[in-house]
Amino acid sequence: MVNTVQLDDQQIKTFQDNGVVLIRGLFKDWIEPLRAGIDHNMKQPGEYGKNYTQDGQSGHFFGDYCNWQRIPQYRDFLFNSPAAEVTAQLVGSDTIRIFHEHVLVKEPGTTQKTPWHHDQPYYCVDGKQLCSLWIPLDPVAQSVCPEFIAGSHQWGKFFVPTKFTGAQYQREDEQLSVMPDIDNERDDYDILSWSLEPGDCIAFHYLTVHGAPQNLSDQRRRAFSARLMGDDAVFAERGGEISPPFPGIEKKLSPGAPMDAEEFPVVYG
Repeated sequence: MVNTVQLDDQQIKTFQDNGVVLIRGLFKDWIEPLRAGIDHNMKQPGEYGKNYTQDGQSGHFFGDYCNWQRIPQYRDFLFNSPAAEVTAQLVGSDTIRIFHEHVLVKEPGTTQKTPWHHDQPYYCVDGKQLCSLWIPLDPVAQSVCPEFIAGSHQWGKFFVPTKFTGAQYQREDEQLSVMPDIDNERDDYDILSWSLEPGDCIAFHYLTVHGAPQNLSDQRRRAFSARLMGDDAVFAERGGEISPPFPGIEKKLSPGAPMDAEEFPVVYG
């Protein structure tokens, strides 16, 4: 791949220090293809498609993942956009693999919040060179934007994974911690969020604690996330349910082995 984007040193330092950085306008040329992909996805959800909206709540909160192999716009983005190149710069890696893509849509009037969590305990991967790119496909007011706790990727903790419907994952790992009551202690944290335009990108580490408010606006909030992995990513067993499940992956990879499987192709380097 020909290099097309060069981040500045401050953007890379901000990502490494805070675990999250906003990059403006990075994917403005990819908005229409990704919107078309999400339209396809919502009309024909994959096997993991979910409606997170609970009984008694208004609006519609849709999510789905692991569809890049069947939705051409997703595949084209992951293989041909600057996503992998930018991630390599942020995490300091020579190569980048796909972990998965994740689509999250909060329709206008959705009262469902996204609970505070971080992603790595959900995943069958360990390492430090790990990054998600969250790309809004609609204008996002700051009141609707996901919120990120600066520096939380350096807390040295794994928190119990929580389903977006509120239930906790069943795990045998006694080292998992309980997520603090962030909403009632917001002044204790450096919480970052922004007003966004389509094509902006929030890059964050898999360990960065984040959540998202309701969408009480009159604007859809469609977002495409690319979950990517660098050189030091290795397979991890979690002692219970993981998300995405990647059926049969434990037969292909041993704990501590590089993520060298067809499910996780190299897209950079």
